[in-house]
Amino acid sequence: MQKRFTKIDEEFICENCGKKVNKLGYTCRNHCPNCLHSKHVDVNPGDRTEACHGMLKPVSIEIDSKKGYVIIFKCEKCGAIRKNKCAEDDNMDLIIELSSKQYK
Repeated sequence: MQKRFTKIDEEFICENCGKKVNKLGYTCRNHCPNCLHSKHVDVNPGDRTEACHGMLKPVSIEIDSKKGYVIIFKCEKCGAIRKNKCAEDDNMDLIIELSSKQYK
């Protein structure tokens, strides 16, 4: 049975905006806090087994009663939809902007 979550909290350079992204510290870093983009590298969180490796563009926000703000991403390469909760240091202006967009 495969684990559903592998904790990987590492720094990286965002392939969308070029900013250095530091470790999150309290859980795994999934996306850039500056531009909110991510990369399609996981089948299950942290497993790094996804072959696509396309850019995950933030397309909308949903509010979860337990997780708070959750970013909805769409892969620009394969079209897959992924979700991840917002981090404490995420760009709130972009989160507000995304919250006005309904994903279709």
